[in-house]
Amino acid sequence: MCATIVLMHATDVKAIAAASRKKAGPAEKDSAARLTALMHHVFLYDRGNQLRVIEETGLSITQCKALLELGGLGQETHAWQVSDLAERFGVSVPSMSRAVDALVKAKLATRVEDPDDRRVRRVEITAQGKDLVATLVTVRMSGIESFVATLSAAQRRKLDAAVEALLDREDLAQTYEHLKGRERS
Repeated sequence: MCATIVLMHATDVKAIAAASRKKAGPAEKDSAARLTALMHHVFLYDRGNQLRVIEETGLSITQCKALLELGGLGQETHAWQVSDLAERFGVSVPSMSRAVDALVKAKLATRVEDPDDRRVRRVEITAQGKDLVATLVTVRMSGIESFVATLSAAQRRKLDAAVEALLDREDLAQTYEHLKGRERS
């Protein structure tokens, strides 16, 4: 189980909030509050099944984030350097290196030689890691599907229209296409 609880320092939270205040005006803050309310409800709608499954893996949050990134949801998987994963998630390289070591030990990831530079080691997901990512995505999708099933047809149309308007973003569109493809499999 994930017994280690990491708390942010108050200064970190203040810095994050201050950076957000510089970018967000009243309209953006209201939209963020609406989206946060929806995400909170959807995330816990299925009685926290997604959290339970993550807890049962015994992986830390950093390990889960790294595994999900290695899993390449919405794009082809590729090998990452530990330093790039650390930068992506705003953690130290030693912290990410420990997280990757645990993933390798659990046979969820492996270290491979960089084809262009033999001195560089990269991390890539294993078949077992891909299976775990697929499980996490399935649990998440099941919870969201259960929530969406509670919406009226009019509410679903409004939700679909709002999300559709965001799918012109390449990152969201790629993830959507990947998830749509999973349905057909």
